[in-house]
Formats: sequence, C-alpha cells, structure tokens
Amino acid sequence: MSDNPFASPDDLSANTSDAVAPAAVATEPAAVDTVLVPDAAAPLILPSADAVIGNDGTHPRGRIRAGTVAAIAGGALVLGALGGFGAAFAYDQINSSDATVPVSAALPAANKNDSSLQLQDGSVAAVAAAVLPSVVSIEASSSEGRASTGSGFVVRADGYIVTNNHVVDGADGSIKVLFGDGTVTDATVVGKTSDYDLAVLKVDKTGLTPLTLADSSAVVVGDPVIAIGSPLGLDSTVTTGIVSALHRPVTTSSETGDGAAFMDAIQTDAAINPGNSGGPLIDSAGQVIGINSAIASTGAVSGQAGSVGLGFAIPSNQVRRTVEELISTGTATYPVIGVMLDPTNQGEGVLIAKEVDGKPGVVAGSPADKAGVKPGDTITAIDGRTITRADDLVVAIRAKAPGDTVTLTVKRDGKEQDITVTLAADSDVAFGDQEKAPAGGDDSSE
Repeated sequence: MSDNPFASPDDLSANTSDAVAPAAVATEPAAVDTVLVPDAAAPLILPSADAVIGNDGTHPRGRIRAGTVAAIAGGALVLGALGGFGAAFAYDQINSSDATVPVSAALPAANKNDSSLQLQDGSVAAVAAAVLPSVVSIEASSSEGRASTGSGFVVRADGYIVTNNHVVDGADGSIKVLFGDGTVTDATVVGKTSDYDLAVLKVDKTGLTPLTLADSSAVVVGDPVIAIGSPLGLDSTVTTGIVSALHRPVTTSSETGDGAAFMDAIQTDAAINPGNSGGPLIDSAGQVIGINSAIASTGAVSGQAGSVGLGFAIPSNQVRRTVEELISTGTATYPVIGVMLDPTNQGEGVLIAKEVDGKPGVVAGSPADKAGVKPGDTITAIDGRTITRADDLVVAIRAKAPGDTVTLTVKRDGKEQDITVTLAADSDVAFGDQEKAPAGGDDSSE
C-alpha cells in the first residue's frame, strides 16, 4: 500500500507493495507431566527347581507348587498389562486437546479513571488532541515533476494557512493540502517572502479552527514544547521537548536562489525532521510560539539530514507581523538601518565598512546616517544584546518592524556610545547596486 496520502487510486494500484512475511517466533515444547509406570523390563525372579520340589519328589511344607508359581507369573503379567494400559490411558487424558484445565488469570482490572480517554488539561495528549485538526500536510509540485512536502497550520477560519516559503518555493504546478480528517484540497499562494522564509496559502474552506499565535517574547529557556507536522511524509506526527535556547541567529537559503532567510530563532530539542517545515511549535497552553523551519545535523541519510535534537523555529511575533502583511498586500518588508558591514573583521563586534565600491559604508539618508552612525564604527551590542557576528546584528534587526527603535552600542576611536536608531523598511533605503542580504560576499548590508 502506498504511504503517499496525496496519491491517486491509479498510483496506489501501481505501487502496491508485497506483503511482509511475519517474523519467525521461537517456541519451546509444551511441558508434559511425568507419569511413572511399572518397569516392564525388570526380570521376574523364580525359585530354583530344587527349592520347589524335594529330592524325594514330594512337595515340602511351606513350599510353593510349580502350578502355583505359574499362576502367580501369569497374574503378574496380567497386572502388568493392566498397569501399562492404565498409565497410557492417564497419559492420553492429560495430554488430550479436549481436556479442560481451569485457569485463573488473576490480572488486575483496568483503571478507567486513568484511561487515555480522560485527558488532563495541559497534558501532551490534551494539547495534541486540540491542535491536530488545525495542522495540515502540504505537497507542492513543479512543472518539471519535482515535488516537495512540508507542513502548515490554519491561521484564519476562512481558509488561510501558513507554512515555510521553502515548502512552496518554485511550485508552478499544483499545491495540495491534506487535513487531519483525510480530505485533500487544492491551495493557492496568497503571498510569500524568502527574507523570513514564510508563505501564506488559501484553500476554499470555511469554518476551520485557527491556532492562536502566542507572544514569543514571553518564552523562556526550559519551557516545554510540542512539535507537530509531517516528518518524512508521516502526517500528524507529535514530538515533545523543551526550549533549548533563544535568539539563535540562523540563516537558510532558498532552493531557487531568491535570497537568504535570517531568523532570530527559537532552538528546541523536540525531534524535527524534513517534512516538519512549516508546522507549529506549540506551548503547554496549545498556542503557537514558532514555526519549525530548520535543523542542524552531523550527517545525512538518503541525501536528507536527520534530527539530532537541534531544531529551529521562527518566533511567533515575527510570524504574526509578516503573515498579516502577506495577507494584506501579498508581499512583506523587513527593517534596516542602512549600513554595509565588513565580514572580514576578526575583532570585537561587527565593523561598518568605510567604503564599498566607492560608496560610504553608511547609506546617505538612511536611519543610521540620520542617527549619527559613521563609516568605520564598530557595533558591539543592540538593545544591550552583545553582537559578535554580522548575522547577530541582521537577525536582531529583522526581528523588529519598520518604525521600531533600537539602541546600538557603537565603539568609535576606542570609546563606546549608545545611539538610538529608528528602523525603516528595506524598500525605503537606497542601497544602490549593493545586495541587501548577501551570503558570503565581501560585504553585507543591513
């Protein structure tokens, strides 16, 4: 039988697998009660002729006659035969399949009050039961015959579903959504962004149950979490773990090369595998604190990495802002300060380039320029959070929204100072020919 829930009946008949033979079971002979029977091989000892008949031909008093001996011997043979028959009959009765042997199991009765049907509020079982109907599996295909699978969940009752951009990226064919009740329906892309690796789909369904996006700023390390999705195509899979770390700078790339996604990620040890992408990371209240998007792995099986307890999710606060923008406009923006960074810097913090292709490292008229940030400055912290790499600064800024303010700790001429910067949308800053989020180039910008 095919494992693909999206397969057509023809596909199912073409891919029917051979039945698997049951595993051999090692058995032992049944125990048999031992029945003791007379020893038929034991010799019958008779007195000698001299002892039976006297030398004078008479029968001495107290002696046994020959005829009597013969009668005794014959009787012994009869008794022996009867004993053997009785033992055989008893053996047959003991080992007969028709014999009824009373058995008392004496096992304790089930405790109905402790049954899985009695779900405790806040338990994994209770949360999973409430959330699973809102989690979906997604299959996106291209005209080249390539298909990708992932997960998603309902965010609005009128058919809006959120997932990762990389799940539907490059899908110019059909996009199908499998719901928990087994129904499959077509979906269209409302909007997507590779900058945050998010996409919104729409299905022709109403009355769906949306999941609630929690306040991810309230999440702390050690919080219990539940990951739900379709790892390796196994839909409705539930795994558990904890929040392992916060503010992990994670960078992922799109298969179509649209650009890198920067995540100020929540790290979890809940098992996440290929196919979990786009599925929710749930807290103990049944609310979404993040969208599972990436894993770190030390190896790969069949070209795909497996879980080693290092999973990363896009925080729900970022998801809320971006999804609302995608639903409203079909596109999403991200905030910038308007500087170009020098990734070759090996010193403290991140260094703002003095010049790139003849242009200053601080874009004229940008938020950084207006706030007084200078080319050659080193940014060591943002909102009190230490910055050691360019990615740290990028993900910290992109976790905000255009119009938000941040405090940059800047070192200039050996002295540190705090500078408040009001963020602007990337579309409002003229970076010119510079890339806004290059991966591994000679400079990067934000």
